[in-house]
Amino acid sequence: MGLALGTAAIVLIVLLWELARPTLKRGLTRARELWRARGSSSALSRYDPGRERRAEQRARELLRSCVSEEDWALYRDLGFLRVWGGLGAGAQREDVPYAYLIYPHKPIVAYVPATGELLNEYCVAFPDHSKPYGSARLPDSDDVLAKWMALSADERRLVGEANMHLPGRQVDPDRVRRDLARLRRWELERDNVRAA
Repeated sequence: MGLALGTAAIVLIVLLWELARPTLKRGLTRARELWRARGSSSALSRYDPGRERRAEQRARELLRSCVSEEDWALYRDLGFLRVWGGLGAGAQREDVPYAYLIYPHKPIVAYVPATGELLNEYCVAFPDHSKPYGSARLPDSDDVLAKWMALSADERRLVGEANMHLPGRQVDPDRVRRDLARLRRWELERDNVRAA
């Protein structure tokens, strides 16, 4: 009986080893790769601290090539974009019931142009999935461009899928009011320069 139990134990151990061997092999391979990556300083030596600044510069050039000259000047001078809401065929800006302010890495703020009343904040995110240094944040100008493109292409879908909040949840309402006042002054100055 002892011989039978010993034989059964050896057979069981061999069977368990054969079942566990592929998993152990993958785990050891993965551990070796991690050890090599951690041990090599080549990944760290390739990190370039000016990468973000160059990425922002490229993003600004791309934004400039996509938006109108007036929108580019607005972003360059004030740091945000305005998108007119609900512009159907033949609608004039004077007829527009609402508009949006697009800030980098902040919610899109909807407001009434005629009164300056703040309507809603729409939270959307466009993470950077690029390799090897992808992060949760796009460069500022890329974030603004992504929101501008989404609003311009399919306003209803963006608004429908965004997390909507009352004004003041993430963007200070006083800041938005100051920005709307700055926008009005900016537009008056541009109109005066055009008239001269």
